[in-house]
This record gives sequence, structure tokens and C-alpha cells, in this order.
Amino acid sequence: MRFRTHPMMFRRLMAALLVVLPLAFVAGCSMQDYPQSSLHPHSNYAQWIQTLLEQLTFWVVIIFVVVQALLIYAAIRFRSRPGAPDPKPIHGNTALEIGWTIAPALILTLVAVPTVLTIFKSQAPPPEDALQVRVVGHQWWWEFQYPDLGITTASELHVPVGVPVNISLETADVIHSFWFPAMGGKRDVIPGRTNRLWFTPSDIGQYPGQCAELCGTSHANMRMALMVQAPEEFQAWVAAQQLPPIEPEAGTLAAQGKQYFTQGQCIVCHMIQGVSAGVIGPNLTHVGSRTTIAGGIFPNDAADLGKWIINAPARKPGAKMLSLKDMAMSPEQVPAIVAYLQSLK
Repeated sequence: MRFRTHPMMFRRLMAALLVVLPLAFVAGCSMQDYPQSSLHPHSNYAQWIQTLLEQLTFWVVIIFVVVQALLIYAAIRFRSRPGAPDPKPIHGNTALEIGWTIAPALILTLVAVPTVLTIFKSQAPPPEDALQVRVVGHQWWWEFQYPDLGITTASELHVPVGVPVNISLETADVIHSFWFPAMGGKRDVIPGRTNRLWFTPSDIGQYPGQCAELCGTSHANMRMALMVQAPEEFQAWVAAQQLPPIEPEAGTLAAQGKQYFTQGQCIVCHMIQGVSAGVIGPNLTHVGSRTTIAGGIFPNDAADLGKWIINAPARKPGAKMLSLKDMAMSPEQVPAIVAYLQSLK
């Protein structure tokens, strides 16, 4: 049979394609304002994924162009013309049937081979000299432990450039998903099991990440940052983190803040080396050295830290930290507590 297409409908379809296809092409051409893009790889793992994506895209584009060209050719060449007789019916075409059986098999091979090779490459065991990091997901913040270095921090993961990082992933509550787009594929963090991910960062810089699995009220506010540093800068950070917290000088505002911190309910939830041993909230031993607070959503400055202490649930919905009123503390104590926490560097 012949295809019967109305000329006006055909022209409208072609016009729509000429508009939609260029728009779809240019939509991803400017990504400089979107740092959480997996299209800008900054690790070996991310580069493997990017290379695979480019290879598959190459073949997909060729297949799409060929198929659409044949479709358009058939629609034009065999369109119904006024007065044309109906074509004779035919039954089968062995050559065509063999061709469209072999062609998909070849296409599947082109897709499967690089995909399988990338899977095996990315799932290989990490190098023995990899930096070991234990990541624990909480509602709604990330805890980072360096078991070989004796360091525990939150929201900011520091690693040296060019060194493999072997990450074990656990959760303290619900399902989360660990994702630094610039470093590669995300991993689900599931109760009762440990997932793993390893990569080697290739470029110095700060890379944003976040939970990529809906995990409750403040899922969108469960952020983190990856600090990829030069080896000497990372070693300096490690040395500073391994030191005990600085003791504030007597008579200072920070010293008064320490007293409020230890005599109030803060010590129930938070750990400060040599001061308190809470395990519910983030470790605050060197909180003054971090750039953000509240799971990575506010800058670590006096104003935001003070507002966070006064009423955390109002600033981050669902936050488990009690408000100042619920802790039976007064607003007059806040500046001193802020001074103490900011001194912990």
C-alpha cells in the first residue's frame, strides 16, 4: 500500500522538526553556570563514563540520521499521487529480512562491548594505596571518617589530587544516595549494607555534591562539597585536623561560650575531642575550619551560625537539632557559643 500524506501536514511536520531539533541540540551547549554537571568529568571514573557516553552518542546519532533519512525518503518517494493505481501486494523479502536482523545485532554489539568494558573497569578493586574514607548518611547531612588518619568531619570531604579514594557508604537511618557529579556515578546508601565507590580526582578544586535519593523533608538540603587539594595542602589539612581543639583563653568570649556549650544540652548530641562525646549530630572538633554549616546549606559565618543555633528547625525543615528555646538557653548566650565554635579550627 502507499502512504497517504496531506501536503500541508507534511510541511508542518518538517517545520516543527527544523525548530525542535536545533533547540534540543543547543540546550546542553552552555553548562558553565551549572557546576553539578556529570558532563564535566574531573576524575578517572567520570572520564570513563564520559567516554562511553560520547561513543554511544556517536553511534546513536548515525543510526538516527540513517533511519530518519530512509523514513523521509520512503514518505516522499512512495507517497500517494492522484490517479496512481494501487501497488501489487508482495510477500516477504529474504534479503531485507536478513539485513534488518543482522543490523540490530551489529548495533547491539557496538553498544554492548564498550559498556561491558566500562563496567568491568569501574568495578575493579581500588588500588592498595587508596585513601580510605567511610561515609555515613544522616537525615540530612553527611559524615566523613578517615579511619587510617583518625579524623571525623562533616559536609566537606577533603582528598588529595591524583590519589585514589576508596569510599565505603553506610547510612544511619533511611536510604540516601551519594553523588558528586564531577567525580562519576552515584551510589545508593542502603540501611544494613555497605556499598563502595572509588575514583581518582584529576583536578584541584571544589566540587558540589548532594543526596540524590528522596530521603525526607530536607532531602534537597542534604548537600556536601568535595575539596580536591594539592598533596602538601591536604597533608597540612590532615595535620591540623589531627590536633586537639584549641583551648580558648580564660576571660574571652570564646571561653564563656565553651562553658555554655558544656553546661547546656549541646554536649548531648555533638562530639568535640576532649570536651564532649555526643554522636547524634555532626562532629564539631574543628567546625571552625569548615566553609559551611547545616549540612552544607549556609556559609560558616557568625551571622548564619547564630541564626542556626537560635532556631535550626526554622532554617532547615525537619532538622533534629533543638531550638534555643527547647534547650532552655537564652539568646544572650548565642554570641559566646558562636565565638567558641568559630575558634575550633
